[in-house]
Amino acid sequence: MRKQPERPAPRSSVPENKPLLHPRNRHQGRYDFPALIKASPELAAFVILNPYGKESIDFANPQAVRAFNRALLQQFYGVQGWSIPENYLCPPIPGRADYLHYLADMLGSSHDGAIPRGAAIRGLDIGTGASCIYPLIGHHDYGWSFVGADIDPASLASATAILQANPPLGNAIALRQQLDPQQIFQGLIQADEQFDFTLCNPPFHGSLDEAHRGSQRKWKNLGKLDPKRQLPVLNFGGQAGELYCEGGEAGFIARMAQQSASFAQQVFWFSTLVSKAGNLPPLQDRLKSLGASDIRVVHMAQGQKQSRFVAWTFLDKNQRRAWRKQRWQA
Repeated sequence: MRKQPERPAPRSSVPENKPLLHPRNRHQGRYDFPALIKASPELAAFVILNPYGKESIDFANPQAVRAFNRALLQQFYGVQGWSIPENYLCPPIPGRADYLHYLADMLGSSHDGAIPRGAAIRGLDIGTGASCIYPLIGHHDYGWSFVGADIDPASLASATAILQANPPLGNAIALRQQLDPQQIFQGLIQADEQFDFTLCNPPFHGSLDEAHRGSQRKWKNLGKLDPKRQLPVLNFGGQAGELYCEGGEAGFIARMAQQSASFAQQVFWFSTLVSKAGNLPPLQDRLKSLGASDIRVVHMAQGQKQSRFVAWTFLDKNQRRAWRKQRWQA
């Protein structure tokens, strides 16, 4: 018998339906908790009944979120023994998968509608984190190979442990440390390397205090704020480098745009999530001034949450055609 949630009961922790997820996203509709528990029995200890009598988990409990992610990765992506250290960012998997699927569509739009697949397609994940989530999903669903980069040695150690627990992934996913926190691509992209895309989930906040305030607003909006209850800073965790940086999201993506121009001929599509719509116009203006030949804003939605990513390239049409012929049609 499933245990009832502690007071105050969360609102529907898992939406009744998620019609706005990308059509190829594996996480449509309600979660099949019996199947998830079969894949990862430890999840059973965290399953509750929400106020509507449906099985769910308490997303305010970081341990429950980690167990839930472990079960999702096991059931849907065949990842064994996934684990991350406490207080590290535990990503919402359906949203991360959406980014990859829409990015795949964008690659396909540059390839006569056919999504390029297989290990020859290489992605660079800026800030792969302890979870290594984008490479895990992208390789499983499209066969792509990845370089996952991070500035935090502990995050890379965690990602390494995940790959070691899944030996077949070792040939598809490489990890690199960024030693200079002021650089985003320099030191990661070697002189003779090409990447078909980059992706990034940048730090949202400009300071730890801002991250705390944002979390409190989130709890209040969700109706979960209770002075009698000890709540985590963020329900998905997060270390300093994952949550905030100098200049916040706006500063980070501005630096990314500026530095991407130095690797204009080595990357087909650069991309980054942009959480705040107000950061879009300055980023687009900067990219235009840098000479980007194509800039695209891709809108996504997961339930009630709206998100988007921006992608850009410096390659002209002839260069893109040559790139596709060399790398995607071999």
